[in-house]
Amino acid sequence: MKQNIKEMIFRVVILLVGLTIAHLGVTLFLLADLGADPFNVLVQGIFRTLSGAAGLENLTHGYTHIAICFLIILVLLIVDRSYIKIGTILCMVCGGPIIDFFTRLLSFLFTQERTLWFKLPVLALGCVILAFGMTIVIKSDAGTGPNDLVALVISEKSHKKFGIVRIAVDVSFVAVGFLLGGAFGIGTIVCACLVGPVAGFFLPQSEKIVECILHRFCKNMDE
Repeated sequence: MKQNIKEMIFRVVILLVGLTIAHLGVTLFLLADLGADPFNVLVQGIFRTLSGAAGLENLTHGYTHIAICFLIILVLLIVDRSYIKIGTILCMVCGGPIIDFFTRLLSFLFTQERTLWFKLPVLALGCVILAFGMTIVIKSDAGTGPNDLVALVISEKSHKKFGIVRIAVDVSFVAVGFLLGGAFGIGTIVCACLVGPVAGFFLPQSEKIVECILHRFCKNMDE
């Protein structure tokens, strides 16, 4: 019992590290201002729509991110609460504040107008960092982010292939976000084309990292 609790704690810690790395990547290509990943196109669209409303002057991208994630959690509680894990909640609640933190920390890099030749490498670096962090989150097996979670629920409830549903979910996020003023652009296309293959490259390495940590700190895990 104690071993199971210890393993769960380490899996959650690994997830939080992966989540922080992934959102550093998200922050970089948001600051590059060449577009956002599908979920953050939706977040930006809703943020830009609401930020001008009375009483919402202090609204940030991070707060909007949290609000949308809470809405997803609420829907899941109604549909099927078995999909919600502690890591799922952490992914959804912590993502927004992490983006806000890194935005404040790194905004000095973008205090003046930057050329495309500066923004594109930042965008590519952001995608690579995002992909690596995402694989750590996946291999922690403690929960997942909003895109994958929504796609997983729809896929299992409708008995459709996950890959097809994930594409449909991303397209829906981008379409709604773009209509609301989200930052769809070359960055969104680069993210869609680059993150998947890079994540596929990092998955075996991330699995080894997670297994090594668990073996090191939870030696009797399999006994």
